[in-house]
Amino acid sequence: MSVISAHDLSVIKRDRLLFERLSFDLCKGNLLYVKGPNGAGKTSLLRVLTGLVEPESGQVRFAQKHIKSCREEYNQQLVYFGHKLGINHSLSAVENLSYWCQQHHVKVCRQQIFTTLETLNLVGLEDIPAGNLSAGQQRRVALARFWLNNHARLWILDEPFTALDTQGIALLTEKLQDFLAAQGAVIMTSHQKLDFACTQELYLEYRL
Repeated sequence: MSVISAHDLSVIKRDRLLFERLSFDLCKGNLLYVKGPNGAGKTSLLRVLTGLVEPESGQVRFAQKHIKSCREEYNQQLVYFGHKLGINHSLSAVENLSYWCQQHHVKVCRQQIFTTLETLNLVGLEDIPAGNLSAGQQRRVALARFWLNNHARLWILDEPFTALDTQGIALLTEKLQDFLAAQGAVIMTSHQKLDFACTQELYLEYRL
C-alpha cells in the first residue's frame, strides 16, 4: 500500500500551467526525487503534496485517504522542510524547536532537544537567538525536526542541502538512509546527487 499518491494533479501559477495530469504512488521505504529546471513547478508540487496549496485539479491521498479527510493525522505523520525555514529569529534554537514540537504534538523533553542539537554540531549555540546564527546553522536548527519526530511516516524536503557544509550534508544523508531503512517515505528536490537504491525519479519540464 502506498504512503502517498497523487492522482491527475494539475497546477497553474500566475496564469501559467506548471504541469497537468501528474500521477504517482510512493510506497514505504522509497524516495521520490523530483527533478527539473527552475520554474518547472518542483516547489509548487511539494506544497500541493503537503496540503499548503490546492491544485487546479486532481487529488493527493495519504494511506489511501484524501488528505482533506485526514488532515490532523496527516500533519502528525508528515515532516516538511521548505524554502522558508519556519524559524523565529528572536527565539533560540531550543525555543524554536520546543514550539515546533508543541505545534506538531511531538513529545520531547528539553534534554532531547539539547542532545539533537549536539548531534547537529550546534553545541554552545542552543540559547543564542536564531537570527544571530549563520545560514547553515539556521538550516541545521530547522533540520533538527527530522531527528525529533520519531513517529513521522513521510518526509517532504525542498532543497535541504542548500547552505550546508560537507559535514552537514553527510549527517542529513545518513539520516535519510536510516529513515528509508526504517520504512519511511521521502519526497525531495535537490541539486545534490542522490545515490540511494530505493530512488524513484519524477522529472518536470518547464512549460512556457
